Amino acid sequence: MRERHCAVSLVGAPTDVGAGCRGAGMGPEALRVAGIARALENLGVPVRDGGNLNGPVNPDTPPRDGYRHFDQVLQWNRLLFQAVYAELADGRVPVMLGGDHCLGLGSISAVARHCRERRRALRVLWLDAHADFNTASISPSGNMHGMPAAALCGYGPDELTRLSGAGPALSAGDLRLIGVRSVDSQEKRLVRDAGIEVHDMRAIDEKGMRQVMRTALRDVERGVHLHVSFDVDFLDPEIAPGVGTTVRGGPGYREAQLCMEMIADTGCLASLDIVELNPALDVRNQTAEVAVDLVASLFGKSTLMQAKD
Repeated sequence: MRERHCAVSLVGAPTDVGAGCRGAGMGPEALRVAGIARALENLGVPVRDGGNLNGPVNPDTPPRDGYRHFDQVLQWNRLLFQAVYAELADGRVPVMLGGDHCLGLGSISAVARHCRERRRALRVLWLDAHADFNTASISPSGNMHGMPAAALCGYGPDELTRLSGAGPALSAGDLRLIGVRSVDSQEKRLVRDAGIEVHDMRAIDEKGMRQVMRTALRDVERGVHLHVSFDVDFLDPEIAPGVGTTVRGGPGYREAQLCMEMIADTGCLASLDIVELNPALDVRNQTAEVAVDLVASLFGKSTLMQAKD
C-alpha cells in the first residue's frame, strides 16, 4: 500500500563538472520550469525549494591521474552531502535536482550515514543506461559521472569512498542497477566481480518491467529507506532526447511509468536524485517535462482506475 509522503525538499546542484558534455548544470532550472514543485503539491506533498547550492565552476580541463576535475567533483559532493543530510535530519524527503551523476556520490553518502545512525536498512535503485562503475584505472575518459556507483561501493580513494564516514556507503547487496545497456568492457568485469545486481535492458525485454521491478523490490518493505537515483538517460532518447549520453533501446514512457508506480507502491521512497538532464540538448523542455511526470508517479500519481488490494 502507498503511504502519505513526508514533506519534500528540493536541493539544486547546478553543475556538469563530472560530465564530458556541458549543459547538465542547467538541469535544476529546467525541472523547475517544467513544474516539479507544482506537480508534487498537486498530489498533496508539501514542497520546500531550498534553491541551488553554490559550488566551484567547471574548469573544463583534461584528466589528471585518471580523474577529470577531481577537486571540483569532491567539493560539490561535500556540499551536497551536508545539504541532503540536513534535510534527512529534519525529517524531510530530499530531492536532488542535478546536475550530472557524479553528484550521486554525495547524495547517497548522506543517505547512508542517516540510515546507519538510525539502524535502518537502505536499498538504492540506480535507474541508468550506464553502470557508472568505472574507476580511474579503467575509465576511458576520466569523467567522474561514470564512477559514483563504484565509489559508493568502496572502489577509489578514501576521499570518495569514505564520504559517508566509516567505510563505503553501500555494500553490493544494497544496490540494484536497472535499465543498463552501455557498459565499458573492464567496467563490466568489475561489476561482476563486485557482485552488483543488474537488471539490464535484455532482462526487461525478456521478463518485462513488472517482473524486473518485483525482483528489484523484493526486500523493500516497511522500515526500509528506499533511495532512487534517476539518471534521465535511463529513458529511451525517443522520449528523452535532452541528455548528453543518449543510448538507444531504453524504456519507453509506459515502461518507465510502471517502474515508477511500482516503486511508489512500496511506500518506502525516502530520497531521490534526478540527474543528467541537459536542457542545451533538449527539445522545448520535453525531457524535463517527461522527467517531472515520472517523478509525480514516484510520489503517487497513478493510472489505476480502481482500488488496489
